[in-house]
Amino acid sequence: MMRDGYVARWQGREYQASPDGDDIRLYQPEPGEGFEEVRPGRYVRVLPASDIEDLAYVRTTCTWQGQPFIVLGKHDAWLRVEYTGGRWPVAEAMRLEVFDFGVYQGWAPAAEVTDLREQRV
Repeated sequence: MMRDGYVARWQGREYQASPDGDDIRLYQPEPGEGFEEVRPGRYVRVLPASDIEDLAYVRTTCTWQGQPFIVLGKHDAWLRVEYTGGRWPVAEAMRLEVFDFGVYQGWAPAAEVTDLREQRV
């Protein structure tokens, strides 16, 4: 699974999460006690941050062509990646798209990606 976002542990279970001031929004794909449907397949429950056991930002990282990347998404046999090496000549040589100032992204064949792992930051 490719994750890039907040996760929170509550009552021993991990949820997708979103901090909201002094509250934390927990999300799950199925109905549950105290969860309200916000759209089909998406349920939310808002809790005080003090009720949360752990809150972290999780992202998936990898190496492609010897360079460090964050994985943003997946489509078929391709991964949407963002270069984190910070060197324009490398990004240019890899023909990455300029997404924003200093931000370079591209599509990497999943079969060419190594060191795929999840990190808490």
